[in-house]
Amino acid sequence: NSSASKNTTVRITMATGDIRQDAAERNNKRDIRVHSSVGSCHPFVSFCQIYYSVFSFFHLLVSFTAVEQSESDIYMRFMKSHKCYDIVPTSSKLVVFDTTLQVKKAFFALVANGVRAAPLWETKKQSFVGMLTITDFINILHRYYKSPMVQIYELEEHKIETWRELYLQETFKPLVNISPDASIFDAVYSLIKNKIHRLPVIDPVSGNALYILTHKRILKFLQLFVCEMPKPAFMKQTLEELSIGTYSNIAFIHPNTPIIKALSIFVERRVSALPVVDESGKVVDIYSKFDVINLAAEKMYNNLDISVTQALMHRSQYFEGVMKCNRFETLETIVDRIVKAEVHRLVVVDENGSIMGIVSLSDILQALVLNPAGINAQHS
Repeated sequence: NSSASKNTTVRITMATGDIRQDAAERNNKRDIRVHSSVGSCHPFVSFCQIYYSVFSFFHLLVSFTAVEQSESDIYMRFMKSHKCYDIVPTSSKLVVFDTTLQVKKAFFALVANGVRAAPLWETKKQSFVGMLTITDFINILHRYYKSPMVQIYELEEHKIETWRELYLQETFKPLVNISPDASIFDAVYSLIKNKIHRLPVIDPVSGNALYILTHKRILKFLQLFVCEMPKPAFMKQTLEELSIGTYSNIAFIHPNTPIIKALSIFVERRVSALPVVDESGKVVDIYSKFDVINLAAEKMYNNLDISVTQALMHRSQYFEGVMKCNRFETLETIVDRIVKAEVHRLVVVDENGSIMGIVSLSDILQALVLNPAGINAQHS
């Protein structure tokens, strides 16, 4: 369990520190002994002692290099040593939809239960076949919306299975999922490689869905143990030095952009959030996919010609403002900020508050966990 894992981590960290200190002390004693004896012994003995001292010095250098290398992949090793089951809370809400349920009722159920996605169960196959997410809601609105005067029949009448057949057609793929016994490292790799934001944990024996893993949950779990582990040197480097984030061809919108236009950008660019930028280029707000579900909550989806600013007035949760950062802040600072704010991305701005880029949770987990393993899942 988590507490046992925590204690293990503490012991490993302490042992690593003791070994390092003992090695340094042993080498210091050797150096002192050699230097005090040089000049009073046989020349050959003196030569051997000097050679031994130099050898010890280089051995110590190699040891420190090895320690630095081991610290650089400490988060990777942590993720590999913990199972997905370790991250599943003792109590959580999991909503499951049968594919025969009406699409409209499913989206209302997501809103009512305060969840962003649900596994889909197909009775005929007696198995989970996919996920229903806010992205599906966006795709339906984008595909079938005509005008405020025309009701979206497909949203009102279609069943989930009908929508899947129309939308996926011949591109049906097996549901990407993971076993509770798989490592969290495997979960990180699967999330980033498959470019998904939700990974269902399914018991291979019973076939039951246990939980839905997200980047946010994994990073929060890691953050709980970070203070007990050696800190890699790259945590003190800046976003710019580490080349973390996206800084070209950034998708954004303006306060007066119509919602239907924003939905088109979500679909075409496959992004999860759009910074809202004013005429001077400053970031004033952000419109995310999660905000779109408020259209269902407020039953506003029949009029998508309203502006983003009007739509954001109906946010269901308190909004503290856009979480920002700059390229010269360290990765340690960025991780701490994004975990505490419980957001999915930070908008990178310059000294004037103008948009420069986006740093996502995927970017951060790639840097912390996969880069040290020599894996670039974002471009694989």
